[in-house]
Amino acid sequence: MAPGLDHAWDLSVADARAVQEKLRDRVVREDRFGGPVRRVAGVDVSYDRRSPVLFAAVVVSDAETGETLETAGHRSLATFPYVPGYLSFREIPPVLACFEQLSRAPDLLVCDGHGLAHPRRFGLACHLGLWLDLPSIGCAKSRLVGEHRAPGMRRGAHVRLMEAEETIGEVVRTRNGVNPVYVSIGHRVSQATARRWVLRLARRHRLPEPSRAAHAEVNRLRRAGGVE
Repeated sequence: MAPGLDHAWDLSVADARAVQEKLRDRVVREDRFGGPVRRVAGVDVSYDRRSPVLFAAVVVSDAETGETLETAGHRSLATFPYVPGYLSFREIPPVLACFEQLSRAPDLLVCDGHGLAHPRRFGLACHLGLWLDLPSIGCAKSRLVGEHRAPGMRRGAHVRLMEAEETIGEVVRTRNGVNPVYVSIGHRVSQATARRWVLRLARRHRLPEPSRAAHAEVNRLRRAGGVE
């Protein structure tokens, strides 16, 4: 955990908002990797909104080959309600339990969710990256806030995601003719670098491979009834 970051997760919505507003200025919006990126972790959480049971998974892949190096999963009960814009308070606790199972920390996190592209500029990718003090990227399948033009139809095409006069992320086409993804800074990664890593990791599909692997793992956990 980054110094001075400790807070409870079972908060009221008002208190959770105060935490977001307090911590958002600590997000580093430039590249600070501290070394080469060799291990990339995909992070995903799955659940039925009507159920308190959460399934989380972290899959660590080799940045060059895509080979899966480690997989961790966890099932737990939510301590925070389903409230859009505050999902990090619901989803991060089981994700942290997954990270505790890993043999070593990854060099980069790719989260199935938003980072700066969030109403208070502190989405799940920012919150998790700051908590773990690791470089992180938000790569979401749908828009939460902001406006944008349609990117070109070819892989690599991208446009800015804007709110008012502020660039809060990018809309990136990772496959020819396939719906784009919403990429934003999480922590210790610049926007341009976040886009480049998403494209590099989306080798054959719309989503980065570590994210796809984590999604497959949480679905496997749900079918199997979960892990403790």
